[in-house]
Amino acid sequence: MADAPARLDKALAELMPEEAALSRSRLMKMIDEGDVFLDGQAVTNPKAKVAQGQVYALRLAPAVELEHLEAEDIPLTVVWEDADLIVIDKPAGMVVHPAPGTPSGTLVNALLHHCGDTLSGIGGERRPGIVHRIDKDTTGLLVVAKSDRAHHGLAAQFETHTVNRHYLAVVHGRPDAYDPRLRGLRGVSFEQGGIVKIATHLARHKTDRQRQAVVWNEGRHAITRARVIEDFKGAASLMECWLETGRTHQIRVHMAYAGHGLIGDQTYGGKRRLPEKLFGPLAADLANSFPRQALHAATLGFEHPVTGEELEFESPLPADMAGLLDALRGP
Repeated sequence: MADAPARLDKALAELMPEEAALSRSRLMKMIDEGDVFLDGQAVTNPKAKVAQGQVYALRLAPAVELEHLEAEDIPLTVVWEDADLIVIDKPAGMVVHPAPGTPSGTLVNALLHHCGDTLSGIGGERRPGIVHRIDKDTTGLLVVAKSDRAHHGLAAQFETHTVNRHYLAVVHGRPDAYDPRLRGLRGVSFEQGGIVKIATHLARHKTDRQRQAVVWNEGRHAITRARVIEDFKGAASLMECWLETGRTHQIRVHMAYAGHGLIGDQTYGGKRRLPEKLFGPLAADLANSFPRQALHAATLGFEHPVTGEELEFESPLPADMAGLLDALRGP
């Protein structure tokens, strides 16, 4: 790595051949997901020092060429659309972009049908128009670029964390500023108004590559803030969560780390169950068998990347989460 910058992410971005078509954000994601190797060992710290003569290997997922992606007539809830962007209210169960395990039925397939050849990235990009994503079983708002100028403008806002994203989550327990356990947890602090701030690093779990884990000396910086909106007998609560950074599974991992995992989250929620004696058998069973993480991307705000207009969108709670809250409130 002669004449390379001293840190890994900058060195890869500077030395990567243009024909590789790997943007710096894509390289950062590959580092984060453990797809960059030195001497056979994954390097997940983007600030890792590099030295002349080192040889790094990159593991590329099999690309799905755009010409092989099929446009599918899948219904979409369109919140906003103009010549440059489209805002979608995504249902639970829809994957955002194709992958080896889900080659069809995705938001991208639906967008190819809805937008035709107006999506940004047509002509070779693996994820046309996609500048951010939400998990398969998370519902709510997502913005997609339809023009290259919108794509670059939106990507810049996400990179500088100026996009306003608020989520609603139903979690186990109730975070309390006076809880000595929570106050003593590394990376957790409280701000005025009962806001809990969780600041850690996140990286791929060392043994389960499908999960993220809280780490301290590697990975990527992640900050989540949250506040309780409604308390359900101390055993559960509705929380508003907002992101300063946008890492994979961030809210789910951070809330679980704080001891307040999301109801229905089979990956991070643990085995906690709501007691029948507090809520009755019907409400407790509904919560304990909730089929997905109770997480909804409720608010999305950003500056229109072309017109400069300040846009903000809101999505009502989906029926399943609204029904869960009604059950927890009781008669």
